[in-house]
Amino acid sequence: MKTPNRRRDPGTLEKQVAHCYSTWGKSYYEDYYGQKASYPPVHVDIIRSRIRAAKVNSLVDAGCGPASFLRHLAGDGLDLYGFDLTTEMIEEAKNVMAGHGFSRDHFWKGSVLNPGDFVRPGLRSGYDAAVCLGVFPHIPAEYDEAVLKNLHTALSSGGLIFVEARNALFSLFTQNRYSYEFIREELIRANDLIAGSGASEKAVAAALDEMQKHFRMDLPPVRKGKLGEPGYDEVLSRTHIPFVLQEQLRRNGFRDIQILFYHYHILPPMFSDSDPEFFTKASLALENPEDWRGYFMASAFVLIGRKV
Repeated sequence: MKTPNRRRDPGTLEKQVAHCYSTWGKSYYEDYYGQKASYPPVHVDIIRSRIRAAKVNSLVDAGCGPASFLRHLAGDGLDLYGFDLTTEMIEEAKNVMAGHGFSRDHFWKGSVLNPGDFVRPGLRSGYDAAVCLGVFPHIPAEYDEAVLKNLHTALSSGGLIFVEARNALFSLFTQNRYSYEFIREELIRANDLIAGSGASEKAVAAALDEMQKHFRMDLPPVRKGKLGEPGYDEVLSRTHIPFVLQEQLRRNGFRDIQILFYHYHILPPMFSDSDPEFFTKASLALENPEDWRGYFMASAFVLIGRKV
């Protein structure tokens, strides 16, 4: 979780991420948005309702995958565009959206790190809204603000941004290896503590080892690839602290920023196997994007802001 001092090569990381998703072009939507999804995609309605309320006309999905979110907007009369890193994903997006009557050239291969890749074909004005879902986990921390600047530039004045991220604070609820890693790296900052502990170094190291025993370090299982490609947990897949990302949006020209939480868990996920149906039902009953408990009980959040 801790950001290294050196800047990582984004090109290498993007190739790894694209390889990870290369086998998901056809199945991703069903796995995460369809009947096969382990939890309903509640964020779709959260975002879509606010897009409708804002009377948006044009929208770009930066990192659109196989048009997972865009296909839910296909009947809303919007001018829709999208791009993605992964060839297989963008080909599926073109096919899906063509089936909804959209031109295939509205969807192209591109990177959120490249400001030129936000340009929509044939039109000069900015978008009324931009969504960026499932992308920020794969961006090195040192490039977060570059992506936010690109999103800001792509929007027209008053345009809306919707940025989704995994909630780092959720790890304080999960009691697993994520909890230990967050507490050790982000709260304690163990390496700095050990370096400055002097004669107490062994005692500090022993305390950290003892602390680790209180967490299920075997959970969650590391997600592997399907056909030899790296899995989700084998490429860069970060979490974000909601109010830290909120401040980054503010620094990059956005105002009226809201934090909206989703994918609640009634209990830490390790206990869901005892009664999965009840666990999902009870968790869905908790869904309230503005509940303060979302800071800890929701595994994801969406930030909404307006360009000024």
